[in-house]
Amino acid sequence: MSTTITRKAWGTAHGEDVFLFTLRNSAGAFVEITNYGATLVSVNVPDRNSTPGNVIIGFPDLDGYLHDTCYIGSTIGRYANRISNAGFDLNGRTYELEANDGVNTNHGGASDFNSKIFGFEINDEELVMVLHSNDGDGGFPGNLSLRVTYTWSDLNALNIHYKAVSDKDTFANFTNHAYFNLSNGGLDILDHQLEINAGKIVDAGDDYIPTGKIIPAAVLFDNTRLGDKIAIKAGRPKGINAYYILNNNAPFAAKLTHPTSGRTLTVTTSYPGMFCYTGDYLNSQYLNTNSRTCQPFEGLCLECQYYPDSMNRPEFPLALLPKHHVYDEFINLKFGLMSVK
Repeated sequence: MSTTITRKAWGTAHGEDVFLFTLRNSAGAFVEITNYGATLVSVNVPDRNSTPGNVIIGFPDLDGYLHDTCYIGSTIGRYANRISNAGFDLNGRTYELEANDGVNTNHGGASDFNSKIFGFEINDEELVMVLHSNDGDGGFPGNLSLRVTYTWSDLNALNIHYKAVSDKDTFANFTNHAYFNLSNGGLDILDHQLEINAGKIVDAGDDYIPTGKIIPAAVLFDNTRLGDKIAIKAGRPKGINAYYILNNNAPFAAKLTHPTSGRTLTVTTSYPGMFCYTGDYLNSQYLNTNSRTCQPFEGLCLECQYYPDSMNRPEFPLALLPKHHVYDEFINLKFGLMSVK
């Protein structure tokens, strides 16, 4: 690789300095990341005509992220997705968490990592975001240290590597919450095509809390146009909000394609599943001179992660991080072009 990493001042939050980092490869394609929430701000890659464009939703300045309520591009922790009744039992003790989704916890509650200021290291061609979360943050046990390492290759592949350790048994589940839109400016993702290597999902109720059942996926994605999978219920579009259990030994977890631009995104991961969210409730506001509000279905989330609510569902693989053990997972986002037929 021959990636260069630069940074510039991007404002302050919570009395701390915030920076915007640019990782640029030898072809000129680049990604931008801020230490506010260890957030992915932009991914700039060419289309079939070699025209560069940003393929995720992001804000042009820090204010957008300070006011965001949709976790746009951010690192999620301590536990991605939902935890029923905002609590769990561990080692004979009941832990009460922050309820921020009715009576449930979503994405770690109000102490979620999306609003934390991360420390950082630049190690040759790696950008490392570091965060210490105190014992009791959000109700979770253990002093937890997290390192999120970003690398950007000459092949336009962004690798996100999570490593963490805690001094107490705890539950941990980290992911990135980017909203993808490969069209660079298109107002929705309905003309994108999606393939997910999964045949089963975690069954969930209307509140998105798992029932404990593993069921065949009612919506299968096999290079399927997303707009064809958006149903109309109670007079409004209803998209996909489901945890897909990835097939073992599949060559990739998911592939997103935009036929008009020719851009593709291939996702590989060490996680056992992926939460597919079509942005049904997307409503964060762009705070710039062309102020407008992000619209539903403007971006698609492909959140690689452990099973939701696993600590309260003995049927699921347990996302326990034993004390002094190392959490070690990755998400790889490879941006490319459709093959010419």
